Amino acid sequence: MNIKQLEVLRTLLSTGSTIATAKAMGLSQSGVSRLLAQLETDLALTLFAREKGRLIPTPEAALLASDAENVLLAVDRMSGHAEDLRNGAAGPEIVRIGLPSSMWENFAPGMLVEYVRDFPGVRIETFFETTTAINRLVEERVIDIGFLRMEGETGPGIAVEKVASGVSVCVVPQDHPLAELEEISAKNLRNVPLILIGRQRPNRMSLDQTFKRAGVKQMVKIETHTNSSACSYVAHGLGVTIISSFYANLYRHLPVVQRPFAPSATQEFGLARAAGVPLSIAAQALSNALKRQIQLSQKAL
Repeated sequence: MNIKQLEVLRTLLSTGSTIATAKAMGLSQSGVSRLLAQLETDLALTLFAREKGRLIPTPEAALLASDAENVLLAVDRMSGHAEDLRNGAAGPEIVRIGLPSSMWENFAPGMLVEYVRDFPGVRIETFFETTTAINRLVEERVIDIGFLRMEGETGPGIAVEKVASGVSVCVVPQDHPLAELEEISAKNLRNVPLILIGRQRPNRMSLDQTFKRAGVKQMVKIETHTNSSACSYVAHGLGVTIISSFYANLYRHLPVVQRPFAPSATQEFGLARAAGVPLSIAAQALSNALKRQIQLSQKAL
């Protein structure tokens, strides 16, 4: 027994003929007759008496008609629900995403503008944390997806897809003498006020070693903990900073410029989720929205 057979039963009871049923369902008359015969065989019941080319419903057909209608209504509801899931009108009540703190100002709103329009029934919760915290939140299933810096090994329950990369750059005010250089090294930063982030983090320790090898004592003016604050401080003339071009590109609207920092270092960024657990349609769509926003934010001016 299948859905098509039940649809034939319902339509036959409504129209009273195989010709009208075939027309209504877009089938051939022989196709309708075949489906009806299959249904009667499956149920081991005669549903229509054949008299002089006419089909007359048996009492059994009338009794089963209500069951058939309930099944077909359930199928229609399921199809409608699936459509709602596809277009975002229904689905998980909430989707949670983790992002670095430096992405709250422009990146996150840009990512969500189209998403909230396409998925009006979904509530989004954003977590702005460090890479370590985002890693933990994904592993503990607190968030569905998380954007993080790929700094080393992740937990066994996490799958990470590389979605972006950057190189080390020095961000300086537009009118700073260093803006005239094509490339900036530690030696160019002797006695220059520095705004540095990530103290005790692997990338910061590597940067400290670069200055040490160059024989340059860092003149750290401000220690901070987000790329966004570092770029804002630079824009206000408080010093210069060395960060990944990925984050520097998010703040090109500020009165600052970026120059390659030598020796060159590359940073990779990934999108993390629980390993072996498929994302919901809503979460996958948010993942795709994040990737589109990455492309927009990193596009060359």
